[in-house]
Amino acid sequence: MPSELPPGFVLLLAALVAALAGPRLRTFVLLGAPVLAGAALLAWPGVGTAEAAALRVDVAGLQLVLCRIDGLSAAFAGVFCLAALLAALFSAHVRDRLQSAAALAYAGAAIGAVTAGDLVSLFCHVEILSISGALLVWARGTARARAAAWRYLAWQLVAGFLLLAGALVLANGGGSLLVAPIGDGEGAARWLLLAAFGIKAGFPAVHTWITDAYPEATPTGAVWLSALTTKVGVYALARMFPGHEPLVWIGVVMACFPIFYAVIENDLRRVLAYSLINQVGFMVCGVGLGTDLALAGTVAHACTDTVFKGLLFMAMGAVLQQTGRIGGNELGGLWRSMPATTGLCIVGAASISAFPLFSGFVSKSMIMSAALAEGHGTVWLLLLFASAGVFHHAGIKIPFFAFFAHDSGLRPAEPPRNMLLAMALAAAFCVVIGCAPSLLYARLPFTTGYDPYDATHVIAQLQLLLWSALAFVWLRRTGLYPPELPSVNLDTDWLVRRAAPAAGRRLAPGCARWLQVARAAVSGAAERLGRVARRVHGPHSRMARSSPTDRMLLWTAILLVLMLLLYFQ
Repeated sequence: MPSELPPGFVLLLAALVAALAGPRLRTFVLLGAPVLAGAALLAWPGVGTAEAAALRVDVAGLQLVLCRIDGLSAAFAGVFCLAALLAALFSAHVRDRLQSAAALAYAGAAIGAVTAGDLVSLFCHVEILSISGALLVWARGTARARAAAWRYLAWQLVAGFLLLAGALVLANGGGSLLVAPIGDGEGAARWLLLAAFGIKAGFPAVHTWITDAYPEATPTGAVWLSALTTKVGVYALARMFPGHEPLVWIGVVMACFPIFYAVIENDLRRVLAYSLINQVGFMVCGVGLGTDLALAGTVAHACTDTVFKGLLFMAMGAVLQQTGRIGGNELGGLWRSMPATTGLCIVGAASISAFPLFSGFVSKSMIMSAALAEGHGTVWLLLLFASAGVFHHAGIKIPFFAFFAHDSGLRPAEPPRNMLLAMALAAAFCVVIGCAPSLLYARLPFTTGYDPYDATHVIAQLQLLLWSALAFVWLRRTGLYPPELPSVNLDTDWLVRRAAPAAGRRLAPGCARWLQVARAAVSGAAERLGRVARRVHGPHSRMARSSPTDRMLLWTAILLVLMLLLYFQ
């Protein structure tokens, strides 16, 4: 058993310290804990190798693998440590004890989840992830945020329940509780676990917790949330369901449908939430393809998306903090007083749009190339459409309506230095990885020999971006582009938040009448049964009557004679 400390435990312990410490010590813990977690991760022998190192314990006769580090878990845990450090630096000015403790617990649970070696340990970390994530939404303090936090927690607890149910079914059938590829023969357990991880990843129809909660979180809390929860779901799918064919088409749907919502959405952080689902769709599709190139692309894109999506949420968090506004119709012209934030946001937009020399270009293309290599031409075309849509809603819409477009008259100052530094470091990562992708590829758990800077690929991507930009300009000039207006866009959460309660209210009178009839029938049957019981067993019933002694002796003698006759027969 290795003596190294599980990296997730470092952050969970730091969360306890932050909950009790004063402001200065809390800031020190917030910044230092991700660094210590990264050091703890690097101390494990499984980092950088194909072999797994594991920490096993025996709890009540059950063998648990509290921590297992191999190439796949190390890649996710490593980028989570980086994301936690950037988010901590971005949040360093916050003096809210709840936010600091919840953020560290959230990061620790995410790292613990991707390094857990068994489903029981994974379940425990997932539950901590759910509660701490809800607290980051709750911490904003508004009525909308509190309601969104409860809904977020409800979705996450449903996912946890499905995970626990799948583990119990698996154990009852004699299956292994290890977090490992699960076969088709596992039946119900397989589908329960797929549903649990599907909620975590934001599958279509169960994605609305992302677009509901993330925009309502605090300006800093949304940065933490955007980096980790869905990536935990992607990791679990890559670990347990590689090559599962339905995931290809689930991923394609995830990549395509958010585009339409993002284009008409006014809240710019909700635009980013839809964009997050879109990017996770590429990763889910890669898991479904299941080849080394596709899985390498999934891990690479998870790493790059964690940083560039965090950068975009940082930029919008800075705008929200400095102006108190986040609607596209309320902003514009901010480049005059926030030039540094504007430039850093553009770096994030270029990265998510997969411009050459930026990080998204070297990761997203791996998944698309894998789809072509496996003969999925339709999948490739749909992912190409999704890529063009990303450029429209995240690459152009976010920076354009926040910093340019019409002049809102707002002249806010740049955010605090710690926020600018965090954004600058994230932007540097996007540029360095985009220019030197080998730095990322060398740390992937799969060897592919992939070269993103093929002339054909570069030219094709530049053409795609050019035509997408021209389409945006044409739509704006002709007035066909959806205007930035405050509105409520109906999504599948309408079924839970509006349709189901309305149906319940309509059905309530009829249900109440049936309940009254049923209650009356049950009460009548209970009363009749009581009368019979009192007649037989009551104080004056037949069973309570006394009998003379001689009669009892006679019956006792008769029974004794019968027993003797039967015994000696």
